[in-house]
Amino acid sequence: MNPIIIQQPTICAIATPIGRGGVGVIRLSGATAHAIAKQLTQRKTDFRPRYVHFCRFYDDKGIILDEGLVLYFNAPHSFTGEDVVEIQGHGGVILQQQLMARCFELGARQATAGEFSARAFDNDKMDLVQAEAIADAIDATSIAAAKGAMRSLTGEFSAKINRLLDLLIHLRLHVEATIDFPDEEDVDFLADRQIAEQLTHLKQQVSEVLATAEQGQLLRDGVSVVIAGRPNAGKSSLLNRLAGQERAIVTDIAGTTRDILQETLILNGLTVNVTDTAGLRETDDVVEKVGIERAKTVIAQADLLLLVYDVNTEENPLQLAKELFGELPNAKHILLIGNKIDKVKNVENLPKQFNQTYEPVYISCQTNDNLIALINKICEKVGFHPPENSLIARTRHLDALKRVQIALNDADEQLHVYHAGELVAESLRVAQQSLSEITGEFTADDLLGKIFGSFCIGK
Repeated sequence: MNPIIIQQPTICAIATPIGRGGVGVIRLSGATAHAIAKQLTQRKTDFRPRYVHFCRFYDDKGIILDEGLVLYFNAPHSFTGEDVVEIQGHGGVILQQQLMARCFELGARQATAGEFSARAFDNDKMDLVQAEAIADAIDATSIAAAKGAMRSLTGEFSAKINRLLDLLIHLRLHVEATIDFPDEEDVDFLADRQIAEQLTHLKQQVSEVLATAEQGQLLRDGVSVVIAGRPNAGKSSLLNRLAGQERAIVTDIAGTTRDILQETLILNGLTVNVTDTAGLRETDDVVEKVGIERAKTVIAQADLLLLVYDVNTEENPLQLAKELFGELPNAKHILLIGNKIDKVKNVENLPKQFNQTYEPVYISCQTNDNLIALINKICEKVGFHPPENSLIARTRHLDALKRVQIALNDADEQLHVYHAGELVAESLRVAQQSLSEITGEFTADDLLGKIFGSFCIGK
């Protein structure tokens, strides 16, 4: 039985990029979408759903504006759940604008950003995770991210969340039963031991999904990496080697790089936003000073700092780090890169560790030695090791899952320390609400507006 869809006023938008092209698509959705298409094409009979119709498109005086194809999807069998029409004309800017203007004359209005996807969400054609995955698929910067987004779009991530919800709801029912009917024989199996086992299992499952989501968030957002060091250490050469092309000017003159230079790279499937910085040193050059201050700013904001040093002149890179930053950065957020090993007689004699914590990677930007090992180390440092069937996730998903973990830990404490069944039930309720935010079952309207507002107009 088909769900009852209450169709909203018709919206219209260009669904293909603006510009010159072979085909341009205009999408309509809403109560009068089919009627507008009939008037636009001067067609007397209805369009057959899910069939392609060749038509000419006319203005109000009967003059041909363009010709192309019309596809009609009747409610609820469409992307939005409403009547949807897609008009495929030629991809010229003027032609598309004329067709849009005619659709507006016939009663449609301009769609807002993400409004088509929002209507699909409102009509239960997809949940919030799937809706977000549409934008993520469009914005994907790597093959791995695109595949992950498509897996989320087809419901794999949602299925994981829904399985957690099933476990959580089942546990809540058990807890509520023990509270409401503590003396009933038919609920003796709801003893604390069984509840504790279910709670432990649920916590483990949430941790596994969170680990998957953390990898998915890295796939989607990538990481910010800054290359820093003294002048002529090989910072710009490293950027060029990682990029596979000459992006930065490289000379033997100290202070060649005076401003930050940014490049987006894909390393082992991970999107890495790399910033090359001016060599950090004392200088009287006004321009170079500005570049150094900008370098310090981006270094403070980076997810990972690549501290490049010349192994032939810098004996202790940790001392260099202290000089540059005033304190020793956390080992998790810094990677020491000893460059120019092509000039070292015996690389094996170079230190394997500093302070028993900081492990350097030795490379040569001149000969490309150990660059693959460096790339692997960068991915390891930021915790990027996605499974083959990875999914795309967002920061808000991670935030919700972490709140679920906190609530479940609180439930565990209330159960084992205080034996307070009512407080266990309350913690589980909070966990369920946080988990339901991910798929959009319980989500504030302002959050929905922010999410769909980040989409492109035609989606």
